[in-house]
Amino acid sequence: MTARRPTIDDVARLSGVARTTVSRVLNDGPNVRDEVRARVMEAVKALDYKVNPQARSLAGGGSRLLGLVFASDLESEPNSFYHSALELGALRGCLELGYQLVTRHIPLQSADREQQVYDLIATQRCEGLIFTPPYSDDAALIAEVLRRRCRVVSISPGGAGRDLADGVGMDDEAGGYDIARRLIELGHRRFAFMGGIQGHLSADRRLDGLMRALSEAGLGASDLIQVRGDFTFRSGVELTPRLLDDPLHPTALVCANDDMAAGALSVVHGRGVKVPQDLSVTGFDDTPVSAIVWPPLTTVHQPLKDMGRRAVALLASRLTGGRAEAEPEFDCLDHAVVERGTAASAP
Repeated sequence: MTARRPTIDDVARLSGVARTTVSRVLNDGPNVRDEVRARVMEAVKALDYKVNPQARSLAGGGSRLLGLVFASDLESEPNSFYHSALELGALRGCLELGYQLVTRHIPLQSADREQQVYDLIATQRCEGLIFTPPYSDDAALIAEVLRRRCRVVSISPGGAGRDLADGVGMDDEAGGYDIARRLIELGHRRFAFMGGIQGHLSADRRLDGLMRALSEAGLGASDLIQVRGDFTFRSGVELTPRLLDDPLHPTALVCANDDMAAGALSVVHGRGVKVPQDLSVTGFDDTPVSAIVWPPLTTVHQPLKDMGRRAVALLASRLTGGRAEAEPEFDCLDHAVVERGTAASAP
């Protein structure tokens, strides 16, 4: 009887790590400790696990390798769950459809960032790339990748990039509107907004939704103070004192993601401000941190794993599923306001 060939899940079980970590190690990806990398490679050796993309290329007419591209900031910690949830969803999609995934974190500050993307096509032989913001907003980059005969799917695309390639995401403007509308229903009239990095269009659309809700309620720019963070816990900590000390004295703080909201909560508690009695705080994404901070965070659920999985399906439909020449489409997934413990009636 022929022995069963070991799988990536067998490697994950033997080494005691998640399959996403095994994938990072096998693809020589970043953010893996040396000790973990060694443990995974020991499991690979013990199981005699082999990845052979060349053989799959000969059998299937292509490399069957897809790339997932994240923007990273050398000065900031990564938005870990956002990245890992998209990666996990993409890995599940690849497993279902017979593809492999390579993940790359390309710093926005890198002078050769575009070349690093092109190397995924020329050197890694990726047949398709999944771009996350703000690379998914870069029309020139997307156009060049398509010119090189590599398929593209964009996560939460904005601007001209949305018209060039398939995309998947949620309605960020509607998400911003829905969370703001709920706070207005609770009686809030003085707002603060903690946004993301300059040029991150999906986060900017969340602000657009907030402004639409304020306008409908007869409120305007004078009822809102804005600051820009970088989606990290640290930026939430650094920026919150400015909002608390502003003469507007906002009663509701809307954050463009959960990590910044968690940072804000830590500062608010240290100031002796009661949440939600004195100040309501909301996030965006519904990451695990939103359920473990205190009070648990009211936020907007973004289906990140489903987005990653759907991105792979869209690429596969371009490569083998009969959509090779179809017009670009955007798959808009459902979102929802998740009410927990940080939003209540205005004081």
